[in-house]
Amino acid sequence: MGLTIGVDIGGTKIAAGVVDEEGAILNTFTVPTPATAEAIVDAIASAVEGAREGHEIEAVGIGAAGYVDDKRATVLFAPNIDWRHEPLKDKVEQRVGLPVVVENDANAAAWGEYRFGAGKGHDDVICITLGTGLGGGIIIGNKLRRGRFGVAAEFGHIRVVPDGLLCGCGSQGCWEQYASGRALVRYARQRAAATPENAVLLLSLGDGTTEGIQGKHVSEAARQGDPVAVDSFRELARWAGAGLADLASLFDPSAFIVGGGVSDEGELVLDPIRKSFRRWLIGGAWRPHAQVLAAQLGGKAGLVGAADLARQG
Repeated sequence: MGLTIGVDIGGTKIAAGVVDEEGAILNTFTVPTPATAEAIVDAIASAVEGAREGHEIEAVGIGAAGYVDDKRATVLFAPNIDWRHEPLKDKVEQRVGLPVVVENDANAAAWGEYRFGAGKGHDDVICITLGTGLGGGIIIGNKLRRGRFGVAAEFGHIRVVPDGLLCGCGSQGCWEQYASGRALVRYARQRAAATPENAVLLLSLGDGTTEGIQGKHVSEAARQGDPVAVDSFRELARWAGAGLADLASLFDPSAFIVGGGVSDEGELVLDPIRKSFRRWLIGGAWRPHAQVLAAQLGGKAGLVGAADLARQG
C-alpha cells in the first residue's frame, strides 16, 4: 500500500497528513476543532479532503483520545468529546470514500515511535506519554497489543496510591495524578507556596502568585536552575520511574520510550526518571535493564502512527 493519511484530533485543531511508507509527511491540512461531536466528524472529513488534494490515498487512520473497540471502528468512550459508542469509522468512511481505521491516540503515537522513531530496532517496546495526563502503548513481538476489548495500555489510570488524589476518571490515586504535566504544575505551586524564597525566578515568570504558575514557567525556571522548579521535575520523575519499574515487571521490554510535552525537557526529566527506574526495579542488580529513551517524533507521532496503522489494515 502506498500513501495513507493520518488524522490527529487535538483540543484546538484537527490535523491530517499524507504519510509515505517511510513515515515522511508529504502534506498537511488543519482545521479548528469544533465544539460538538457531530461537527468533529465533518471537520475530520474536511481535513482529510484538504490533505489528500493532489495525492492518491489508499486509507485513513484516525487517532482518537478514548476507548476504541477491538474492531478499531467505534469510540466506546471519549473523555473530552461527547462520544459514547460513536461509529466513527463508518461515519468518516461515508464522507471520504476511503477505508478508515480508528485507533486510540496514545497507541497511534506509540506505533509511530516504534516504526519510525526511538523504537526502531526494538521488538518489545512500552511507550508512555507524559502530557496533561499519562497515556501509553504496548508493542510486544513487533505487534501493537490492544487487549481483548481494545482498551489496553491505559497506564495513567493504574492506581498507585490507595485512596490517593481524585482523578478525572472518578477513581483515586491514579498514576497520572503523580506523573504528568498537571502533576508537575501542582508540585511547583505547592513548593513555591511553602518556600517562596526558593522560587523567586519561577514566581517571576508568572504573575507573582503560586496560582499563576504554568507548565511553561516550570520548564523555563528549571532550565535556569530555579530550586523549586528543579525539585518539582525530580518529584515527577520519581513517580514516573517507579511506574516504569512496575511495567518492567509486567512486560519486560527492551526499551521504554517517554514522549509527551513533559519529555520535551530532555535530560532534565529523563535522567532522574532513569535513576528512579533503577532504584525501584525489582532484582535490578542482577537483571538486564531496559533502556529509557526520549521520543523522537514529537507531536507528529500520533499522526504518523495512525497513517501507518491504516496502511497495515
